[in-house]
Amino acid sequence: MSELYLYERELVIPPEEYVRVHHTLAREFVYEIFAAAGLRDDDAHIVADVLVTADLMGISSHGIQRVRRYVDGLLRCCVNPRPDIRVVRDCGATALIDADNGLGHIAGVKAMEIAVEKAERYGVSLVLVKNSHHYGIAGYYSLKAVEKELIGISTTNSEKLVAYVNTVTKSLGTNPIAVGIPRKTPPPILFDSATAVIPVGKIEIYSKLGKTVPEGWVIDSEGRMLSGEASKVLSEIRSGKASILPLGGLGEEFGGHKGSGLAFIVDIISGVLSGAAWGLHVRYTVDTAPANVGHAFAAIDIDAFMSKEEFYQRIESYISEIKSLKKHPSADRIWIPGEKAWYTMMTRLKVGIPVHVKLCDELNSIAGNMGLGRRLC
Repeated sequence: MSELYLYERELVIPPEEYVRVHHTLAREFVYEIFAAAGLRDDDAHIVADVLVTADLMGISSHGIQRVRRYVDGLLRCCVNPRPDIRVVRDCGATALIDADNGLGHIAGVKAMEIAVEKAERYGVSLVLVKNSHHYGIAGYYSLKAVEKELIGISTTNSEKLVAYVNTVTKSLGTNPIAVGIPRKTPPPILFDSATAVIPVGKIEIYSKLGKTVPEGWVIDSEGRMLSGEASKVLSEIRSGKASILPLGGLGEEFGGHKGSGLAFIVDIISGVLSGAAWGLHVRYTVDTAPANVGHAFAAIDIDAFMSKEEFYQRIESYISEIKSLKKHPSADRIWIPGEKAWYTMMTRLKVGIPVHVKLCDELNSIAGNMGLGRRLC
């Protein structure tokens, strides 16, 4: 693509309410916050990179707007800033990691590194993590495998936010699934999706921006659609009076049973099998006890099945077939999973990350309260 692809669809309010922040500055600023919160130097860099990468890819729901949530957990309760992350079971192509109640980003990077090493030795691997916390965007870890020319898979469970199909109370996390597949030339294929209609971070962003939640995302405790001012909807969700709908929406007509079924399976692999909490038992980061989130990471060595060159040729043939299909009249173009995020990242690496002024004020306040003498914007 010769021109920059400005995929900035979240900027639906006047652009003067945003400032552009260079990605290097954002990483340094966020790193300093987490270092001040007690993380080891390398760990603070990991968390900063995960968050800023999310913003670069246009996934602002999981970007630097999450800083307060993580800092509150580190300073108030109940996240371990200096965890002893260790392998507690190791059996050939599989492993189980205890994250020692640290941030999920740190455990996630370590777990995928082990998954890659095992896949290179055995062809495939599966590494599970227990006693962890929220780990940001699932696709970040899948792409770590892609960097080594392996297929990467990443899933996690999370705090209860979603109503299981045909119920009206929160019982499931938004439980994302991410699969990264390398190509000979970028962008790689990256499917990264929550198993709910939206992640809660989307509603958090809307709340910060003073936007409204549309009908179809959330139901109240009586099963009625809940829409309107995002801050009020978020408050209802947090208080247990409302739930996010599973992927597919309400009931089974449009596939709500498929979304909640996928979330259920993610919870079994990430939570039940790992020894972590599941569903109703996963806690919020700043609750009164550890969250005990569970993750799962897998890697596949392409060379175990065919040469990489053959695989890359077959992938490109498949992509070309999809791209040559007749386009819907209302569509701008035919996209492969991960393309929009990739071109958004390429754009923002050049022009900066759009950060809303309210988020700038929040982050500046956090830094100031921690005794840091700098501002993000």
